[in-house]
Amino acid sequence: MIGPMLPARTGIGFKPEHFDGILADPGPIGFVEVHAENYMGDGGRPHAQLAALHERFALSVHGVGLSIGAEAPLDRAHLSRLRRLCDRYRPESFSEHLAWSSHGGAFLNDLLPVPYTPATLARVADHIAEVQDTLGRRMLLENPSTYVLFAESTIAEVDFLAEIVHRTGCGLLLDVNNVFVSATNHGTSAGDYLASFPIEHVGEIHLAGHDATVDDVGAPLLIDAHDSPVADPVWGLFERAIARNGPLPTLIEWDNNVPTWPVLRSEAAAADAVLTRHAAARAA
Repeated sequence: MIGPMLPARTGIGFKPEHFDGILADPGPIGFVEVHAENYMGDGGRPHAQLAALHERFALSVHGVGLSIGAEAPLDRAHLSRLRRLCDRYRPESFSEHLAWSSHGGAFLNDLLPVPYTPATLARVADHIAEVQDTLGRRMLLENPSTYVLFAESTIAEVDFLAEIVHRTGCGLLLDVNNVFVSATNHGTSAGDYLASFPIEHVGEIHLAGHDATVDDVGAPLLIDAHDSPVADPVWGLFERAIARNGPLPTLIEWDNNVPTWPVLRSEAAAADAVLTRHAAARAA
């Protein structure tokens, strides 16, 4: 069920204002990624642009609305729309979040965390199996950025993710910025988390910027904002991940305060330089 895979190159989250720039001067870009929910209509300019891009680049479809971690059953209508989208474009990758975002028919504009318990593990595994059976393809599950911890959690996050992979055969999407955000917010070691992450199952990496502030007692608080360049500590963690595994498809996420194409291309080039250097070192 693994199917096609993204090239071990740099990708960008596609924004319509960058369309002409990408075609004219793609730089190191090997793939583009889009949010599934933005392309569930039947036609128009969004689909015309996406079809043109997929003629030249590999495609990653990234879902934000399946609510994989929710207690309720998956929304069958949403899953059906996702199936039509994947059948239409045959993307090289599909991914979703270890989070929930809906309850009682209401959709929340956030990706909310789940407690790491055996019951949650069983529910998430069932939901992922349903997604993969419906789509006829393997999906990647992304590690979350979190701001609270649950007292009832009994399983470490990396162990939870590894067991999900074992039960479902899915892959993982390693969001390095999420690792740094969560570790800072909870006073844990991002390096230790990354060292124990089951990186052999990673099909894609995400890099993004974050906002730094403080909480009510003055402790550091990071927000996964996707509105700025990748921070230096995140670049450092990315270097460690690539040194451990070798080059992996790596996406620059920049969803808010969207920059001009040359600025985004420059961020992608910085990631590509890391991939190229480690590829050369392994080939030597």
